[in-house]
Amino acid sequence: MLADFSTEQQLTLALLAFAVYLWIRAPLPTGAASILLLACMILLGLVDGIEEAVVGFLSPALYFIIMLSFISHALVKVRIDRIIARFLIKISKGGPRLIVYGLPIFMLLLPILLPSAVARFKVLLPIITRLNNYYGFEEKSLFRKFCLYVIGMLNQNSTMIIFTGGGFPILASQLLSDYHIAEIGWMDWFMRIAPPLWIGMLLVSIFVWQLLKITSPEADWKKPEQFVPPTEHSSASMPPVFWVVVGSFLLMITIWIATDQEQVPLVLPPMLLVVLYALPKIGLIDNVVIRNYDWENFLLLGSSFSLGMLLEENGTAKQLANELLGIVPQDASIAIKVIIIALVIFLLRFLFVVPSSAVIVIFPIVISYAELIGIAPIGLAFLVVMIVGGVMVLPIHSPTAFYAYDTGVFKEKEQYAIGIFSSFTVLVMAILAALYYW
Repeated sequence: MLADFSTEQQLTLALLAFAVYLWIRAPLPTGAASILLLACMILLGLVDGIEEAVVGFLSPALYFIIMLSFISHALVKVRIDRIIARFLIKISKGGPRLIVYGLPIFMLLLPILLPSAVARFKVLLPIITRLNNYYGFEEKSLFRKFCLYVIGMLNQNSTMIIFTGGGFPILASQLLSDYHIAEIGWMDWFMRIAPPLWIGMLLVSIFVWQLLKITSPEADWKKPEQFVPPTEHSSASMPPVFWVVVGSFLLMITIWIATDQEQVPLVLPPMLLVVLYALPKIGLIDNVVIRNYDWENFLLLGSSFSLGMLLEENGTAKQLANELLGIVPQDASIAIKVIIIALVIFLLRFLFVVPSSAVIVIFPIVISYAELIGIAPIGLAFLVVMIVGGVMVLPIHSPTAFYAYDTGVFKEKEQYAIGIFSSFTVLVMAILAALYYW
């Protein structure tokens, strides 16, 4: 097999294997490991100089993620969580069942207003804990377990409904542009991803509820609902800066929906918004906020982009796709080919801890299949995005899933049962969408 690869391509594969080792075993801090990968590209002669090694850091997606991180910080700082809390507390007066029915739907829409899965988790976790206490449930109650599933695993999946919902979909949309597959607008992305993802997540939510009813004692759920509803401090008016921040944020979303990104680059409105929030009279973003950004993740994503581009440019990705093509029967139907490729994506995802680095490396390899077996590139691209973003078998596959598991509320068998069923459902929905929708 390796004989079919050139010397340069063999070195690139070795570097890819080394990168996977660094990402999984983490023998070095993330930032140092990322710098080491860049140095290895130069030492192995895979690039002509430092300019080519750091080309991944020129991707607009990296700066889009930074801008949205700062904007999310500003939204949390002006206490947008109070609006979310008021809404949940208001519907909580109808009893815990209304929360159980409404929270998954609410979560499937929340990425539009709060573009960070981690921020959404941190905002909702104390609210869920309060509600669990007000209803008089035990610490590991059925109610709390289900709500933690929603703000943990379903929260991470819901990030994909819009490409501004978090770092992963931003990177994925940039890959579609970089590989000349399509220039996807905000609404076009939403219409492609949201319907199959929503259907899949609602099915998973029903499964999770039924599973937790079996694995958790139902006494606390069936007892008479004698609880004191949490108080709603609605009398306190929101300060003017709140309306400035929320109004300008909604204006940014409107601009994304209404304008052509070739005329108005997607990263431009959030860049201007960050400057607005940093003005002295608003003062929501300062040097401390910028210094506290996760720059280790910036180095990880930048080096991953450089490695992904290297795989594509020296033909390693295409040659690897040719080798993997041997497992796809040439006379098979398109449906069989899509299923096999989907399973390959699913298995490759397990080589990576976080979905962002996974999609950057897997994308150029899998997208090469499009011209080799006659599948529409756009369908194959979204197949990669949805499967890579939807795999959550292990808690480490998602930060918010890990945070939910780390509360100690879930049993280990519950976590793996939910993760396997959720990942399998996303896999099936992605295959169906690739065949009949995208």
